[in-house]
Amino acid sequence: MLRVPSSILPNQFQSLSIGRADGSEMTFVAYRSDVYPERNEVFFEEHAVIVVLEGEKKFSSPMQELHVRKGDILFFQRGCYSMNESIDANYRSLVFFVNEKQLKEFVGQHLTLFQTIHPANLPPADAPILSLSSSPTFTTFIQSLLPYFGAKTPFLNELLRLKFQELLLHLLERDITGQLRAILQQIYQGQKADLGYLMSVYLLKPLSMNELARLSGRSLSAFKRDFEEHFHTSPGHWMRQKRLEHAHFLLRNTSKNVSEVSMEIGYESVSHFIKAYKAQYGTTPKRTA
Repeated sequence: MLRVPSSILPNQFQSLSIGRADGSEMTFVAYRSDVYPERNEVFFEEHAVIVVLEGEKKFSSPMQELHVRKGDILFFQRGCYSMNESIDANYRSLVFFVNEKQLKEFVGQHLTLFQTIHPANLPPADAPILSLSSSPTFTTFIQSLLPYFGAKTPFLNELLRLKFQELLLHLLERDITGQLRAILQQIYQGQKADLGYLMSVYLLKPLSMNELARLSGRSLSAFKRDFEEHFHTSPGHWMRQKRLEHAHFLLRNTSKNVSEVSMEIGYESVSHFIKAYKAQYGTTPKRTA
C-alpha cells in the first residue's frame, strides 16, 4: 500500500516542497506520469487535491467509484483509502498535499468566505472524495505551476506559499455545492474531524480502546462519549463494521484471498471472520471475491 505523502520518492515523482518554521519540509505538489497499467491501494496521510492533466483513471473508495478525465479535480480528506487504477497510458496528474495547520490558517485569514456555510452542506461521512470541475482560470493557474519544477529561484518557498493560497481560492470558486467550504470550516473549528481521522488511521491496527483514547488525548469515558456523539454508535460496533467494509473492498478490488484479507483487518481466526462477514453481507467472503 502506498502511503501518501510518505511514499513520494524522487525516482517516482517530481515534487515541490514548502519549508516550515521548524526547519522541516512539507510536500506541496507532486507531478507524475503513471506506469501503465498500474493499480494500487493508497492511504492519504494528508488532505490531498488531485488535478488530472491528461488521460483517465478510476478511483474507488469503500463507498465511492469515480472515473476521472482531463480537467477533473478531486479533493481527498485525510485518512481516505483509495484503490487507483490507470485506464490508459497517457495519465498524468498533479497531486497537492494540504497540511491541516495551513488549512486552519487559510480559513482564519478568509473568515468572510465561510460566514454562510451550513453543516448540512457537509458531504456524507462515507464519501471522503469530493469531485470538482475545472475552469479556464483554474487551468491557467495549473499551467503557471509547471515551470517551477526544476526551477532555481531564491524565492521559491515564498512563491509556493502564495500558490498554496491561490490553489485554495480557486477550489472555493469551483465549490458550487458549498461542500468544500463546509469541510474546511469544520477543520478550522476543530470539530469531530480529528476523531474521524484517528479512527481511519488506526482502524486496522491492533489497539485497545484505552490506547485509542490515549491517542485521541481523551479519557476512556470522554472518548466513548465523543465517539457515540459523532458516529451514533459504539466504538466497538463501528470498528467491526468498518473493518468488514474494508474487507469487502479488498475482496472486490484485489487478488487477496480470504485468509489474507482476514489477517489484514485484524481477525486472528478465519472462521470468525467468515461468520462476521456473512452476518453483515448475507454471503460468504469467498462468494464476494
